[in-house]
Amino acid sequence: MAADGADRKTRLQGLPVLGICGCSGAGKTTLIEALLPMLGNRGLRVAVVKHDAHNVRIDRPGKDSDRLFRAGADITLFGEERFSRWHHDDRGLADCLVLLCRRYDLVLVEGHARTDVPKVWLLGSGFGDPPPGRGEILAVFSRPDSRPAAMLAWIEEWLTRQVRRPAPWGCVLIGGRSRRMGFPKHLIEENGRTWLEATVARLSPVTEEVVLAGSGTVPSSLAGLARVPDVPGLAGPMAGILAVMRWQPDVSWLVTACDQPDIQTPALEWLLEQRAPGTWAVLPDLEGRGRLEPLLAFYDCRCRNHLEVLARTGELRISRLAGRHGIRTPQPPAVLRRAWRNVNTPAELKDRH
Repeated sequence: MAADGADRKTRLQGLPVLGICGCSGAGKTTLIEALLPMLGNRGLRVAVVKHDAHNVRIDRPGKDSDRLFRAGADITLFGEERFSRWHHDDRGLADCLVLLCRRYDLVLVEGHARTDVPKVWLLGSGFGDPPPGRGEILAVFSRPDSRPAAMLAWIEEWLTRQVRRPAPWGCVLIGGRSRRMGFPKHLIEENGRTWLEATVARLSPVTEEVVLAGSGTVPSSLAGLARVPDVPGLAGPMAGILAVMRWQPDVSWLVTACDQPDIQTPALEWLLEQRAPGTWAVLPDLEGRGRLEPLLAFYDCRCRNHLEVLARTGELRISRLAGRHGIRTPQPPAVLRRAWRNVNTPAELKDRH
């Protein structure tokens, strides 16, 4: 049991999951109800999990959906509002919270104080401290201190730390046809090493792991890196980016291409500084004219939902993400913009020397 609990805690570390707990009468539901529109006004999508719920009435006896459910089927109602009702589900709470975090900026768990998530504790009248054995309590609020504005400020600060806490993984896209260059760009040598080796070396200090997406020969020094094939039927950057996001669905990514030899650490650090609650991707707009850069960009794990929609419709231009929830398009400082330059032809390569 202890090992299971440790595993649940490890899985939830770094995720935007927060328990709102307290004794009966402390005002948990009232507080959450007041917080939701305030969080929404900040561009956040929020899910609420009512843990340990029972005898919940969510369908009317005699309705078609209720009759089918009682006949043995799991039911999904699909329309302006959506609802699913299952007889059996082997997933535990941690599994459900992880799945929700792939779609929401913040998941609040109301009640059930022993739920193994970090939590804030609301004190009811007559209580000076939380009862013992309530797990990881990050903050304690008395009734006067738990006004929505004060709680909102605390959540924003905590959520920002959570968003920036896990190091992303690095992804280098290789394997393009290199028709204009005439030979594989990732194997071009400069200063005693290939462009691919140089790119991996720059990504490694700021990422958890570096992965190669696509096909092609790689230097022996990189033989130990994980390699992920492109998604069949897709082309361009979409094929590689969606491939790694499907392979590791809970990981966020710094993505670059093998033909961006001027990448430097300050540009990577600038990208990571753009992470904030509600940010699902950072696609730089170098000139501020709406031309987005899908390479040397940051993709939060939640952005996979947007990419899957584009892929299903046959749209491979990642710039089409502009305007969707969580997509930020900041303009990098002028001194950093060289990092986004692609080298595609022998003439451009010659100009580097």
